[in-house]
Amino acid sequence: MAAAGAVVVVDGHLLLVRRGGSPAAGRWAVPAGRIEPGEAPRAAAARETREETGLDVACRRVLIRLRLGVGGTTYDIVDFEAVPAGPAVDGLPRVRVGDDAAVVRWVPLGEVAELPLAPGMTGLVDRLAAGGGPG
Repeated sequence: MAAAGAVVVVDGHLLLVRRGGSPAAGRWAVPAGRIEPGEAPRAAAARETREETGLDVACRRVLIRLRLGVGGTTYDIVDFEAVPAGPAVDGLPRVRVGDDAAVVRWVPLGEVAELPLAPGMTGLVDRLAAGGGPG
């Protein structure tokens, strides 16, 4: 299954959702989801971010591609560097819990690795820590 996600870093904080459903229910991940038939991966990442967090983003370069097997399904995932489409007011952009998210939160980059992360997030976290990502 093809999927896309958005890696949004603002002021040293990464936008994360605690998954409300499968796959990886209860675990933290960047906003992401299935690419619909005929949908471009960047558009899917932006749509999923809006649906899960209420935040509009512009997706830029590919940060990481990975292939994961979870619960008998293989996911081909592409995560994009993304920036909020509008300016932040008083710090971090406002977000809200939406589709398939139990919690939405801006997490300081130094604290992300302490969370129970969804499969595949470790590689992204390592890349961000090494300075290979946004922010």
